[in-house]
Amino acid sequence: MFARTERLLLRPAWPEDAAPLVEAIGHEAIARMVARVPHPYRHADAEQWLAQPRGATEPRFLITALDREAAPVLIGGIAIIAGDTGHELGYWLTPSAWGRGYATEAGRAVIDMARHALPIDRLGAWHFADNPASGHVLTKLGFRPTGQRMARASAGRGGLSPSIHYALDLDGERNPAMPLAA
Repeated sequence: MFARTERLLLRPAWPEDAAPLVEAIGHEAIARMVARVPHPYRHADAEQWLAQPRGATEPRFLITALDREAAPVLIGGIAIIAGDTGHELGYWLTPSAWGRGYATEAGRAVIDMARHALPIDRLGAWHFADNPASGHVLTKLGFRPTGQRMARASAGRGGLSPSIHYALDLDGERNPAMPLAA
C-alpha cells in the first residue's frame, strides 16, 4: 500500500532504506518518546526492523516529505500494529520535522485506510505522559482519552514509563455500502 497526501508520501519500507532510517530515527529525543526504538539506533536495528513480517491488518509506512525544495526526504514512520490492547496506531517523526503538522497529515491518511480497507472497528494509541504533543496529535485525529494509564516499556528509556491510552471508534464514520444496481 501507498498513500499520497498534500505534502507526504507514505510508502512501504525497503531494505535500501536502512541508512536513511538510521539517520532519521537515530535521535535520543525520538527513542525516549516511542516504545520500541533503542538508543543508539544502529544499522543492524534498521535491518532487523525492515525484515520484520507484518500482518494483513498491520500497515507500516515510512513517511517521506515532498514539500521541501530538495529531493524527497525520509522524515518518519507510521503504522498500525496488533498490540496488547488491540490494533494500535504508532508514529514518529525526525526532530527537524516536528511542529509542521506532518504527524496529523500522515495519521489522517492511515486512519482513512483503516476505516475503509481494513477489518478493524477500533484503534488504540498510547503516548508517554511526558509527551503531551503526541496526545495533541491524537486528539486532532479524533482519538479520545480512555482514562487508562499504565507504565509501559520504553527501549529508549531502558525501563517503564507512565503512559496514557487513547481510542478511536472507526465504525461510526465508515462510508455506508453503496446499493447495487439491478
